Formats: sequence, structure tokens, C-alpha cells
Amino acid sequence: MRTVRILEEASQEAIEAAAWYEYEQPGLGAEFFDAVDAAFDVIEENLIPLSPLPEEAGDTDAKRLILERFPYDIVAIELSEEAIVIAVAHHSRKPGYWRERSKP
Repeated sequence: MRTVRILEEASQEAIEAAAWYEYEQPGLGAEFFDAVDAAFDVIEENLIPLSPLPEEAGDTDAKRLILERFPYDIVAIELSEEAIVIAVAHHSRKPGYWRERSKP
């Protein structure tokens, strides 16, 4: 098991997305949060390998976990003892918009 650290920007993206889903359909925001939380657990427990990002995202060490029900990627950098979630990125956003966050 490894530690998962979530950057403030990624946390804010998840909060804003959940609020939008909740506004669209009551209860859907909570379901989105549950999906994101489950994805964090998968990353923490290293249950499945994260997928490479599309080429358009640029050359970074980040990888992604694609949510099944929602059009979002959980973008993370994997270190030996820790995974750093740098974005909760909607599929319609420009790939790699979060690139500056991946710099130490």
C-alpha cells in the first residue's frame, strides 16, 4: 500500500464536478464522489497499473486511471512510496492542461 497525496487543484476539480453533477441530478454528485474515492483506493492499493496518457498531454511522468461511469481521468504521478494526484480531468479539457502541476 502506498500513500496517495491529492493536490489542492485536483481536489477542487473533483468538488466542482460533483457540484455540477448534483445540480444536474440530485444524488449524482455523491455518485461521482464515490467513483473518485474508489479510484483513489485503487491507486493507493496499486490494484491495477495506471494507463499512459495520450500523446497530446505532453511528455510527463504522469499516468491516468479512467473512471468507468464518468468522462474523467484521475491523473497521477507514481513514486515508489507515494502517488500524487495532480488532476481530476474531464475528457473534454485540453490534454496536459495540468502539466505545470507535475513539476516538483
